[in-house]
Amino acid sequence: MSASEDVAYVDHPKLVPSFIERRLYQIRLAGAARDDHTLVCLPTGLGKTTVSLLVTAERLHEIGGKSLFLAPTKPLVQQHADFYREALNIPDDEIVVFTGDVRPDDRAALWDDAQIIIATPQVIENDLIGNRISLRDVTHLTFDECHRASGDYAYVYIAERYHADAADPLVTGMSASPGGDEEAILEVCENLGIADVEVMTEEDADVAEYTHDTDVEWNRIQLPDEILEIRDALNEVIKDRLEKLKHLGVASSTKPDVSQKDLNRMRAELQRLMNADKSEGYKGMSTHAEVMKLRRAVELVETQSVESVRRYFERQRNAARSSGASKASQRLVAEPKVREAMRKAESFDGLHPKFRKTRILLAETLGIHDGERVIVFTESRDTAEALTEFLSESFSVRRFVGQGDREGSDGMSQKEQQETLDKFRGGEFEVLVSTSVAEEGLDVPEVDLVLFFEPVPTAIRSIQRKGRTGRQADGRVVVLLAEDTRDEAYFWISRRREKTMKKELRELKGAAAEIEAELDHSQRDLDEFAGDGSTGNEGVDGDGLADDGVSEAPTSSAETATESASTTTTAANATDGQSGISDFGPSDEQLARAEPDGESADVDADADADGSETDDDADGSETDDDADGSETADDPVTESEKAGTIAKAGTEGEESVEIVVDQRELDSHIARTLSKRDDLTTRLETLAVGDYILSDRVAVERKSISDFLDTLTGGDRSLFGQIADLTRHYARPLLIIEGHGLYEERNIHPGAIRGALSSVAVDFGVSVLFTEDEDDTAEMLATIATREQTDRERTVSVHGGKSAKTLDEQQEYVVSAIADIGPVTARTLLEAFGSVEAVMTANEDDLREVRGVGKVTAERIREVIGSEYR
Repeated sequence: MSASEDVAYVDHPKLVPSFIERRLYQIRLAGAARDDHTLVCLPTGLGKTTVSLLVTAERLHEIGGKSLFLAPTKPLVQQHADFYREALNIPDDEIVVFTGDVRPDDRAALWDDAQIIIATPQVIENDLIGNRISLRDVTHLTFDECHRASGDYAYVYIAERYHADAADPLVTGMSASPGGDEEAILEVCENLGIADVEVMTEEDADVAEYTHDTDVEWNRIQLPDEILEIRDALNEVIKDRLEKLKHLGVASSTKPDVSQKDLNRMRAELQRLMNADKSEGYKGMSTHAEVMKLRRAVELVETQSVESVRRYFERQRNAARSSGASKASQRLVAEPKVREAMRKAESFDGLHPKFRKTRILLAETLGIHDGERVIVFTESRDTAEALTEFLSESFSVRRFVGQGDREGSDGMSQKEQQETLDKFRGGEFEVLVSTSVAEEGLDVPEVDLVLFFEPVPTAIRSIQRKGRTGRQADGRVVVLLAEDTRDEAYFWISRRREKTMKKELRELKGAAAEIEAELDHSQRDLDEFAGDGSTGNEGVDGDGLADDGVSEAPTSSAETATESASTTTTAANATDGQSGISDFGPSDEQLARAEPDGESADVDADADADGSETDDDADGSETDDDADGSETADDPVTESEKAGTIAKAGTEGEESVEIVVDQRELDSHIARTLSKRDDLTTRLETLAVGDYILSDRVAVERKSISDFLDTLTGGDRSLFGQIADLTRHYARPLLIIEGHGLYEERNIHPGAIRGALSSVAVDFGVSVLFTEDEDDTAEMLATIATREQTDRERTVSVHGGKSAKTLDEQQEYVVSAIADIGPVTARTLLEAFGSVEAVMTANEDDLREVRGVGKVTAERIREVIGSEYR
């Protein structure tokens, strides 16, 4: 330990000297997190990342391996990477950043050489599914903003894989606000495999010296009559629409302030009517959509600004004019009362009182009290734009919004966001007007005032926002609240949830035993994660700290986890005395008799004769969500990758069964489920044909019931075009239809559905399989792949882009484009005349001789072919 100007620093072989200030509460939290899978709860601005860094330094020094740090947004990832590079005695090129901006094959190479990987979770999830990386050597995994670990979020999948795959796992979860109640906190712990919760609050003596008072002022605002008139006009329409829903029996009240809970209940009831193919269900759902749109307009005019509702109305008008506009949008803008509200909003030339109050508060802070910086938070980007413009007349102001573009509003790139924050820190401007993108963990500078333009109805977001002030000196938080509006409701919700969270955290503080008792047994029993139940940290003293204030070296390491991550693996491999999957198939002799003359089992062995290839690993990773910069969609793909590959699964020279998954299938759970099985290997590709490749001859097109019916009613892609592609490239193509209610979900005649199915099976020779749900589909895919690659010893090969259409298909395409006559008539014409040229030169009488071509069609064909081009 060294000292400089009465400041003590942490001394450790992996840390840059005199860089990390020694704070006792951070040392204690790091000691606890070193000893077990731990949730670290610490107020924003007090150094949760430093706690994780101390644990990482100790694990890398004593055990080695790699450290993986996950953060939900690109800006956060870059921020943490900069901090780690400054603080650690590790070469910068061994601390790598993984986001969607880094190509998948580049990530695979970087992973092998890195000591520390800082990444967005979607990238790691996709790399695990695609079998590009292994978590075996990761000795410390940090989940930043871990309260996100619920539902389908990537944290949950990664945690499961980590505990199953890592030789010596240790998890640290970090959040200033892990959940609104005990149940939510326990869910986070269970999903991440966490066994201990460590909580520090501003009330703790160790923390108190580093915190300052943050006053929260609720500033009540009265709305002027002009704004109330706009609101009242909209509420009258809401009341009318609720009256219609009441007549349908789904609404019990017509009060415009109906709760969201009641609206959700109405929607569920309407959905049940639609599922039963009741016409009132469809009408009611359209009316319900109107209510939701109107409520949003009321919320904007009450709590945001007249300008925001004006922009909202403009978007609604544009939507109603667009092709394919919903009836709800069209009725909305045509409703006289709504049009009246629009006119009032457009003619309103005053200021929303919140705007005036904001200007006054900024003048007090920056002028009278000589403050330097202020952050204004608002829920609406429209309001952020309007506020920036308004405040710029008196102050130096910049906006800070998400990356997605909106109608009339450009988003900010990651580079622009970072440059804006750097300028804010550097004092180049004094007011930052931000949407929710700056709430969560981003290192926004110390400010003198945080102004909430409206109350935040969730405890998590409220705590994160208030954490932007009061770090180095006394800070101030002001919340603007419009009286007798939704602001009032949000005020009470926010206050109740924050009190509940603080109460739960106090109760959970240090209560590892109680948490373990609540958690699922599979999460509590650490023997499932390490052979002897140890975390590799025995032999330390009671508080888990060494003399220098950092964790002592572990004296043993955990054994490699050997149990499967998925119970389905065991089910697939164990027979329990019953017949195995191969026992239900035909014999080799029966299969040989079924083969067409001259066709061998290696029917596609020469399919790659052209030698063309495209780049591997064009997976789905991420794009930036508008609200917070989080990443959820596709990695950048090269032009050659966009065309996709024709893949053949099955691994040569390896026992593991391989399934190739199209990256667009990552929206479902199927790829994740398959990737967790020990008996399978998954690989991601951008496939030109099919969704799953199970062998060199078996490709699968998967359709949910809705997807299948969409393709029959004018969807974006033709079902039969996809099926034709399958049959051109694979000897055993399959169509899997997933779900229930094939004949009940839509108002489509059952005969049409049966006709489509019979055409797929008879005309194209494609087998149709039905599955219950995504889990059933995953099991079906695994079963077929295992039969193909194990029992039939099929091999793997990956080919280039989709092959061109055959000559016949090209001729049919040319003729079918004439006057939109379609493929069936095109084939009939070509069969009758023998060539495209003969069809083009045939006269009207000859055309009418062809079956299916009447007078109107013949005239139209001749008009298109013979008319002069203008």
